[in-house]
Amino acid sequence: MEATCSPSARVPRRSSRRKGSVAGTCSSSWAKPIPPGYHAVTPYLTVRGAARAIDFYKRAFGATEQMRMPAADGERLMHAEIRIGDSVVMLSDEFPEMGGGRSPESLGGAGGSLFLYVDDVDATFRQAVAAGGKALMPVQDMFWGDRFGRVADPFGHVWGIATHTEDLTPEEIGRRAAAERGQA
Repeated sequence: MEATCSPSARVPRRSSRRKGSVAGTCSSSWAKPIPPGYHAVTPYLTVRGAARAIDFYKRAFGATEQMRMPAADGERLMHAEIRIGDSVVMLSDEFPEMGGGRSPESLGGAGGSLFLYVDDVDATFRQAVAAGGKALMPVQDMFWGDRFGRVADPFGHVWGIATHTEDLTPEEIGRRAAAERGQA
C-alpha cells in the first residue's frame, strides 16, 4: 500500500536506502534531502595536502575525522569529511586534471573565510596558533556581541573564531558600529 503524500513529496531522490523503493513514488523509505548530521550549507575546502590538513584541524579545532577516500594515485584524497562542533567540513586535495577546485595556495589567497563558534575563543585561538595557524587578528571583544579573532590555517584558509557574549538588537549593533567608527 502506498503512503499518502503531497505531490511535492513525490520528487524522486538520487538514492533510497531501503531495498525495493521505487524512484518517483511516495514512501516512508525516502532518504532525507539533507542527511542526518549535516546542515543545508556545508563548507567544502580544497587544499594542497588534505591528509595534513585533517591533522591540523584535529589539533587546532578538535575535529574528528568522519571519512576519507583516497584518490587512485594513492597520494591525494579525493574526498574527506571532518566534524568540528556540530558541523561537517568536507575537503579534498586539488584535482586540476578533473576540473576540481583550486586551493588558496594556488590562487594566491582565499576567496572567502569560515566562521567558527566555540565555547572558549581565547583557548581555541591559542590552540590553532600552536598547531601551526597564523594569527591574523588577535582575539578581542567586538561591537556585534562576539569575542572574535582570526587565524589563517597552514593551507591558506582563513578562520574567524568567536564566542558569543551578548545578545544585541540590530539597532544596538548599529550604534556600537557607529561609535567605533567615531560617528556616534
